[in-house]
Amino acid sequence: MKALQYRTIGAAPEVVTVPDPEPGPGQVLLKVTAAGVCHSDIAVMSWPAESFPYPLPLTLGHEGVGTVAALGAGVSGLGEGDAVAVYGPWGCGICAKCAEGKENYCLRADELGIRPPGLGAPGSMAEYLLVDDPRHLVPLDGLDPVAAVPLTDAGLTPYHAIKRALPRLLPGSTAVVIGTGGLGHVAIQLLRAMTAARVIALDVSEDKLALARQVGAHETVLSDADAAAKVRELTAGVGAQAVFDFVGAEPTVRTAGAVAAVEGDISIVGIGGGALPVGFGALPFEVSVSAPYWGSRGELIEVLDLARAGAVSVHTETYSLDEAPLAYERLHAGKVNGRAVILPNG
Repeated sequence: MKALQYRTIGAAPEVVTVPDPEPGPGQVLLKVTAAGVCHSDIAVMSWPAESFPYPLPLTLGHEGVGTVAALGAGVSGLGEGDAVAVYGPWGCGICAKCAEGKENYCLRADELGIRPPGLGAPGSMAEYLLVDDPRHLVPLDGLDPVAAVPLTDAGLTPYHAIKRALPRLLPGSTAVVIGTGGLGHVAIQLLRAMTAARVIALDVSEDKLALARQVGAHETVLSDADAAAKVRELTAGVGAQAVFDFVGAEPTVRTAGAVAAVEGDISIVGIGGGALPVGFGALPFEVSVSAPYWGSRGELIEVLDLARAGAVSVHTETYSLDEAPLAYERLHAGKVNGRAVILPNG
């Protein structure tokens, strides 16, 4: 089968031919219908050799949907041809967090060498994907694969962050979204669907700010040195009760800290390497700062339910598997408005 692999530290990913996988006991083989392109992949491919944590070559893609192609021995509850989405943050299935469905916070994944597809295990940017356990599959139930695949990360991750902040997002409150690309433009829709908060969106790109307005942002602000002051002005000096930074770079986390209100929540979701000092006097009183990761299996089901209800959709542009390296080039250059989706069998 064809697969997009990161094969050499510092090199661009390549489309190569690899052996077709076969499901072992308890496993499920999917024929991949769509795979999402994420900034996290670019971050992975930017790590130096001395700190690279995964074996190479690595088949990319941690967002995936497909149809069941074959079942390993002992698998029940699924049939060939079933359309499913892949829950990506695989865990042990046994520890206390996994028992809650929070495999994104599995307590034993590192110890046991369990890795998500595309982030250590072979990913979805291939004609076929081997899924370790049927519990990591969620029925699409009529959702379009291209529209659904970004929801497995670009939908689930902001949903998880927003759900934690719901007690702050009461009528009259303000939520700030920093970075309105793949995750951010979904976060705006989720905030509009789930809260009564006013949504202020920040980005360095006028195209992405236009998309932010299109999907529901009440206000948009260019993310520059004056952004924090503009947000403070828009909130009559109070600031935002919840701030979601989907970039996570040093300048954006500083902006997040500068726009938070007293007792506000800051979620640093992006992995841009920035850090926000926390301590008395460093931030307004009782501001909470978190760095959430992905979301639970139950939350993925909830996100897909929101999509079926028409409350959230993802702006996508599609590429063939052979065009996948180009999709990463465009993403790295900031030319993807929304989410790029690869069609490995399209």
